[in-house]
Amino acid sequence: MRKIVAGLFISLDGVTEAPDQWHFPYFDDAMGAQVEALTARSDAMLVGRRTYEEFAAFWPTAELEMAEHMNNTPKLVVSRTLENVDAWQNSTLVEGDPIETLAKLKDGPGKDISVVGSSTLVRSLLRAKVLDELHLLVHPIAVGHGARLFDDGETVPLELLSATTFSTGVLHTVYRPV
Repeated sequence: MRKIVAGLFISLDGVTEAPDQWHFPYFDDAMGAQVEALTARSDAMLVGRRTYEEFAAFWPTAELEMAEHMNNTPKLVVSRTLENVDAWQNSTLVEGDPIETLAKLKDGPGKDISVVGSSTLVRSLLRAKVLDELHLLVHPIAVGHGARLFDDGETVPLELLSATTFSTGVLHTVYRPV
């Protein structure tokens, strides 16, 4: 059975928005290896509308080492407003009720489905009990502004599966919903 696994860069004050503005001073080989290991477990990406639009504007023409992987990996896009996802190759709009569709995909063949970015989607998946693992790379910085992973919504109990500290002070925690 496949898992839906989310991995997010997050600040001490819960900010997940715009990690490109605060994350890189803490990135090292150990964190890179962890991100690569998480990526290797999956054969599909799951993104929300905002992440799709940001990535579709960047990755198709990017000349970075990771571009081939990002562009060639099948992408599932959850959105109530997009009518098509033609701007980025190998993208499919999730039709119907996303929770039902994703639950069926978990029962199908394949490796894990990796949620990339998409804090709003991660919150929804946690509340619907469809997300299997939440990997947080907690950075030792309070950003002070920006979208946070958890808002003023309902309580979401989680069980800690593991925790690893990198030399940069970043804490990699892995949780599963209780």
